[in-house]
Amino acid sequence: MRIDGRDYRTIWLDDDGRRVHVIDQTLLPHRLETRLLSNAAEAGRAIADMIVRGAPLIGVTGAYGLALAVADNDADTAIGVAYAELLATRPTASNLRWALDRMRAVVVAAPRGERRAVAYAEASRIAEEDVAACALIGDHGATIIKEIAARKGRRLNILTHCNAGWLATVDWGTALAPIYKAVRAGVDLHVWVDETRPRNQGASLTAFELLGEGVPHTVIADNTGGHLMQHGLVDLCIVGSDRTTRAGDVCNKIGTYLKALAARDNGVPFYAALPTSTIDWRISDGVKDIPIEQRSAREVTHISGRAAGGAIVEVQLTPDGSPARNDAFDVTPARLVTGIVTERGVCTASAEGLRALYPDLAL
Repeated sequence: MRIDGRDYRTIWLDDDGRRVHVIDQTLLPHRLETRLLSNAAEAGRAIADMIVRGAPLIGVTGAYGLALAVADNDADTAIGVAYAELLATRPTASNLRWALDRMRAVVVAAPRGERRAVAYAEASRIAEEDVAACALIGDHGATIIKEIAARKGRRLNILTHCNAGWLATVDWGTALAPIYKAVRAGVDLHVWVDETRPRNQGASLTAFELLGEGVPHTVIADNTGGHLMQHGLVDLCIVGSDRTTRAGDVCNKIGTYLKALAARDNGVPFYAALPTSTIDWRISDGVKDIPIEQRSAREVTHISGRAAGGAIVEVQLTPDGSPARNDAFDVTPARLVTGIVTERGVCTASAEGLRALYPDLAL
């Protein structure tokens, strides 16, 4: 995707064939800088500190993190330690465990001395598969957008939450990929961008992406979506997912559930877009079984932005002494989800729908 007219991915291998470059998303939209990850610990910190974020990108970064660990020490014990440390960085997104499980299985099956090459090759495959999957998600989701636009016969208004664009993946994105594909196909649309407190990934990252791609958009406060739906100003909601159960429950950035409730009350279609790696076939009850990451209260009590002089500053929003709670995700029950868009196609948010798309994987 594009930044200032230049094509980027979120993660790529250095020319030395060992280290890994990532875009530092904590500095966007005001500064574009990259980080060079030289070992597994640095990859783990990049995930935990949200230098990289978004379930698919977390998975790919974890894969390269394990490759970095193997480059330092390819013994089974060292690989096991790195696996556990990387897995502990973010508990909610299923892509991280999926990628690490796949990496570990492939690497430990290889003989010592060949494991480094095997690890980097597998991490690269995971990254390329993510790009291909997101492009297909874009194609399938764009078909939905085109159909709704044809029925409406006017500019389409789409609401999204958090950032599920190319910055959350290696390229294209999940929820934003259908929007990019539809715009490139000539669909006239506009995107309502939830600010997505407390980390403001919508206001900072989604708006940044849409601006770079020339997609018409408007940033709104998180509590505005229901009001817009009541007044017929939202035709479609599409969000990403950090973990989806085999029954179709969708875990996404905190605030998604409230948008789904408003969408149901106002007859607005509500879709979740996600790759296969986001589906957790082990669980069926998202509310009960998905662990919800508890992040630092400081993300709620403080906010950063660019001051008038251009400096990036952090300011406190709350009174001294007021406690804060920071649940990072919530779960939208399958009954509120119109459909799930994956690289294999679109299905109902149900065990039956997912089984129809994934007869080879469904339990």
